[in-house]
Amino acid sequence: MPAVTFPVQLQLGPVVLPAHLLFEVLAYSLGYRYYRYLRARTPDRISTDHRLWIFIGAAAGALLGSRALGLLEHPPLLLHPPGGPLYYFTNKTIVGGLLGGLIGVEWTKKRLGVTASSGDLMVFPIILGMVLGRTGCFLSGLEDGTYGTPSTLPWAMNLGDGVPRHPTNLYEILFWLLLGAALWLLERRRPLPEGWRFRLLLSCYLLFRLLVEFIKPTPPLPGLLLTSIQWACVAGLLYYAWLWGQDARRPRAGSPPAFPVPARVSSFSD
Repeated sequence: MPAVTFPVQLQLGPVVLPAHLLFEVLAYSLGYRYYRYLRARTPDRISTDHRLWIFIGAAAGALLGSRALGLLEHPPLLLHPPGGPLYYFTNKTIVGGLLGGLIGVEWTKKRLGVTASSGDLMVFPIILGMVLGRTGCFLSGLEDGTYGTPSTLPWAMNLGDGVPRHPTNLYEILFWLLLGAALWLLERRRPLPEGWRFRLLLSCYLLFRLLVEFIKPTPPLPGLLLTSIQWACVAGLLYYAWLWGQDARRPRAGSPPAFPVPARVSSFSD
C-alpha cells in the first residue's frame, strides 16, 4: 500500500484541488442538506421566519466566537501578527464557533420569545459535517495546525515532517461516530427530553476537546495551566452543569425526571 503524502491534493484534469477545501465544502453543503431533510420529516414548533433569524444569530455568533477564540490561542501574536492584518481574519476554532453559535442562538431566541429547542434538529447534521470537516483537516497534514504531539504509539503517523504524531483528527472522527451511534441507540431505548440531544452533543464534545488538547502542541496560557480552548471548554461544561442542576431542582410537570436512567443501569471534544 503506497504511503500517503501530506497534504493530500486531488488532481481533476488540469486543476489541483486541496482535499481540505473539498471536504470543508462537503461538510457545509451536505450537513445543510441533511438538516433540510430532517426538518421536512420532523414536527417543528418553531416557525420558518423564527428559524431564519435563529440561523442568522447562530452564524453571527459562530463567526465571532470562532475568530475570537482562535486569536486567543496565541496572545503574544496579537501585537505582532504573522502575515500582517490578515492574521486577525484567518484564525478560527471549532470550539469557539460552537460556543459562539450557542450564545447567538440563545440571544436571538430570547429576543423572539422562542422557548422551544432549536438545537436538537441540528445534532446529526452537525455530526455529519464534523466528520467530513475533520477528514479534510487530517488530509491537510501539518498545514491545518490541528495535528498532535509526537508519539511512540503504534498508530502514530507521519503527517509530513517525518515525526510520528498523534493523529488527533482521526481521534475526533472516531469520537463523532461513536457519539452519533450512542445518541441514536439512547433515543431508540427512551426518548430524551426536549433540548437534551444538543446538550449531550456539545457537553460531550467540550469534554473531549478539553482532554485531547493535552496532546496538541499549543502551549497553555502564561500562568493559567490550560490553553484558551481548554478554558472555553471548562466554561461551557460549567454552563451545562448549571443547566442540568436547574432542571434537577425545578422538574417540569409532565416531563421525564432529570437524568433519566434505564431501570437496569445504575448510572449514565480546532
